[in-house]
Amino acid sequence: MNAKNIKWICCAWILFMPLLARAQSNPKISLSPKVISNTGEPIYGAVATSDQDQYSAVSDTLGIVELEVSLHAYLGVEAPGYETKLLQVSRDLQQIVLFPYLEGETVQLPFQTKDKRELSGGIDYVNMPEVLDQNYLTYPLDGMEAYVGGYNGNLWGNDSYLTLVDGVPRDIGSVMPTEIAQITFLKGVSALALYGSRAAKGVLLITTKRGVTGRQEIQVRANAGIHVPKSFPQYLGSSEYMSLYNEARTNDGLSPLYSQEDIYQYSTGENPYRYPNVDYYSEDYLQEAYSRYDATMEISGGNESARYYTNVGFWTQGSLLDFGQAQDNATERFNIRGNVDLDLNEYISAKVDASAIFYNGKGVNTDYWGGASRLRPYRFTPLIPIDMINDSDQASLAYVESSDHIIDGKYLLGGTQLDQTNPIADIYAGGSNKFTSRQFQFNAGLNGDLQNLLEGLSFSGQFGLDYSTRYNLSYSNEYAVYQPFWTNYNGEDEIASLTKYGQDASSRTQNIYDNWFRQTLAFSAQLNYTKQIDRVHTISAMLVANGFQTAESGIYHKISNATLGVYGSYSYKQKYYADFSGALSHSARLAEGNRDAFSPTLSLAWRLSEEDFLKSSSVIDDLKLSVSGGILHTDLDIDDYYLYEAIYTDDGSWYSWKDGLNNTATDVRRGENPDLTFPKREEISLGVDGVFFNNLITISGSYFWTKMTGLFVQNNILYPSYFTTGWPVSSWIPYVNYNDDLRKGLDFKLNLHKKIGQVDWNVGISGLYYSTQASKRSENYENGYQVREGKPLDAIWGLEAIGFFEGLDDIENSPSQAFGEVKPGDIKYKDQNNDGLVNDQDQVYLGRGGWSGAPLTMGFNLSAKVKNLTFFALGTLRSGAFAMRNSNYFWVNGDDKYSEIVRGRWTEETKAEASFPRLTTQSGTNNFRSSDFWVYSTNRFDLDRVQVSYTFPEQLFGQRFLKGLDLYVNAANLLTIAPNRDILELNVGSAPQTRFYNLGLKAKF
Repeated sequence: MNAKNIKWICCAWILFMPLLARAQSNPKISLSPKVISNTGEPIYGAVATSDQDQYSAVSDTLGIVELEVSLHAYLGVEAPGYETKLLQVSRDLQQIVLFPYLEGETVQLPFQTKDKRELSGGIDYVNMPEVLDQNYLTYPLDGMEAYVGGYNGNLWGNDSYLTLVDGVPRDIGSVMPTEIAQITFLKGVSALALYGSRAAKGVLLITTKRGVTGRQEIQVRANAGIHVPKSFPQYLGSSEYMSLYNEARTNDGLSPLYSQEDIYQYSTGENPYRYPNVDYYSEDYLQEAYSRYDATMEISGGNESARYYTNVGFWTQGSLLDFGQAQDNATERFNIRGNVDLDLNEYISAKVDASAIFYNGKGVNTDYWGGASRLRPYRFTPLIPIDMINDSDQASLAYVESSDHIIDGKYLLGGTQLDQTNPIADIYAGGSNKFTSRQFQFNAGLNGDLQNLLEGLSFSGQFGLDYSTRYNLSYSNEYAVYQPFWTNYNGEDEIASLTKYGQDASSRTQNIYDNWFRQTLAFSAQLNYTKQIDRVHTISAMLVANGFQTAESGIYHKISNATLGVYGSYSYKQKYYADFSGALSHSARLAEGNRDAFSPTLSLAWRLSEEDFLKSSSVIDDLKLSVSGGILHTDLDIDDYYLYEAIYTDDGSWYSWKDGLNNTATDVRRGENPDLTFPKREEISLGVDGVFFNNLITISGSYFWTKMTGLFVQNNILYPSYFTTGWPVSSWIPYVNYNDDLRKGLDFKLNLHKKIGQVDWNVGISGLYYSTQASKRSENYENGYQVREGKPLDAIWGLEAIGFFEGLDDIENSPSQAFGEVKPGDIKYKDQNNDGLVNDQDQVYLGRGGWSGAPLTMGFNLSAKVKNLTFFALGTLRSGAFAMRNSNYFWVNGDDKYSEIVRGRWTEETKAEASFPRLTTQSGTNNFRSSDFWVYSTNRFDLDRVQVSYTFPEQLFGQRFLKGLDLYVNAANLLTIAPNRDILELNVGSAPQTRFYNLGLKAKF
């Protein structure tokens, strides 16, 4: 061989060596993996595709797919109704698990879905089937604080959010947890911009379940539980009330009302009919617990052409009331949902969803809990024993004969001239009512693949229609009550006579009231474009038109939201990301010319774990940093229409001439400002997401800075004082964009997953800490300590209490208090401005009310699984907020019912340790007003839920009709640890808070 040939051979070798090396490093291999669902069922018809090898194969009836692909090639596996899975081929690939739509790692976002690794800009999500496997819920948002960082009942400190169920504005109560596939929490402005103006305070996206290919699957769940009251208000009995009421009269310079003999007789309890001591929370009227039952059946299945999901559910619940017609009190709910997906051909698919909710309630024509908090225990005896009527009292016996309401064959209804109706008599004889609610929901959608026009181009559209209605139907009866007059004969009490008030009568007429309806129309249409270049560059874009309109009874203007949106994203090697969203919003609440505004947002992300300096790290599995920001124009805080117009009215002042006739004048209520514009949410946020130590630790967190600017206010400080007049009342001051609100904070989520021995542990912690500030205000306070600007938006204001007045000398030597006459034992306040007068100008900042959620909210969830047995617990911590004890349970004055709180009243003997001001039969306006005397901390930790579940081994069922069975017991609202637990667990004037204990089963067929 000559030298020339050797040179050519060497050159060829050098040229083709990389290709040969590559071919040898990525040889084609034969594999037969099995494609199954997350429940273990084989999936027929799943398509596995390798773009690198230009190879595609379909799974058979056993789920087996025959592959001839390159080692380490990327393989995409998809099946109708399931999330597409992308994986890298390895020699040990034996099984491919697909999750139903939105039950795996795909997340529903506005008008698109994304893999969870690509999320940024203030987004979190919960897959509801995973939650229900360990923690059975009856309300979709129960305990979500333990799963989602940034949620505390609201999102990022805002005071409301928009709820969308399958893309349509709907009530959260219109969908049960068993119907839900996923809830997405859109917190950041870049995440929610495409929904436009009405989404500016956050969005909850609720996506319901859909059918998947495969054999029909039926899942049935049934539960039986009881509600047990936590606590009841504690009120004083008759004799103690009378004693303290006499004391209150003495404090007011009045003579006692009740004699010592009367007080003694009421205290003995020997004759509760003559000397009543009514406890409205006793077992005479309430049962110890009431029940709740529910059952749900889910049916799903389908093939490559059509898939379906059906949910049928029912629940019923009783009440605590245990007498009269209230024994039949109950609420019932029935729902049915059907979601259908159709692949019409290779390019067009459609979906049709329908849901109906029927809600019925039966009750009585009275507010029992309100009455129980007002009616003093001695006022009357609710039931009068017939056998205690004097045999010679023929008039009273005639009342008995003619009465339509003999209770248990032994009693007449009691009352007085002042109490001719009362809750107990109402429940026995006043009739009943039925509450009826109906909701109907319909969605239809169409998807088109336009790849014949342009590769990667597609179209989607959806239309939604909802109609809701409710009303009350009552049957109201009149009834007579009787006041007994007692005597004592031979040492025995008996009724000498009865006085009758009212008549027994029934019109048998149905009364319909509280009629209400709401109708919602929603639509969206979009063009989508997606392009991937060499698995390096990924480009996607959307052009979206969407909107909704809601009409509601009693409201003239419909609530509307119309948005034209544009979206574009780019990623490089799944390492660098850029997302842009823009929305053109329209609002009829502004003047023409200012009704449209464009809202831009931008989100950037960097996956550090894909960089060379971290790629080989044994600690960091995944690490991504992101920054997002934008401006979103909103009309959410524009309270009404036409605020830009001036108001002139002749319904005001008047004048007269010498003839004596009155003539109305034209008054001005506000000036005109056609230049009003949208308030804006301006925001920037920073985010971090990471996975560490081979999936041992997962973290995510965000810092956010959000400012609402240009909020509407009639700004007095911008105009001269003569722009307003006292009488006649007039104002030429218009609304302007002026006030600003600032919210900033940190949300976080941490999850640890580790198997130790035979126990599979999972611990989750999530939370939100935020602060708010009235960063700009139209105000003109004389004293700096009263300026609202710079203070929290949920600030509580009031006087600073410095004790009780100890005597007349103390009163004379203290600043005057401008809230009525004060006496020893009244609350003494600090004169903040030292002007010698305590009035509203001495109010100061007392703390945060937590009206949009506590400043710090944390949630904890723990699960431990040993073989087929699972233990789960969930708790929440709330800290940093305060509230005011200002109900009539605490502010006791006049003829109010006395609660146990008054036992700590101020007297000369108890003034050193008194915890309540002196008693009074007057209004007590000096004492019962906003002050730090009544403020209490709402800090609390709640053990919200505990559940123990057992899954029976699958081999027990074999090929039988029953494919799986789970049993579980759970409890909710078990424990509260708080410095003011007695207040936090107390309901006054409404049904009590309860603990819930439940036994349930889940069966699969």
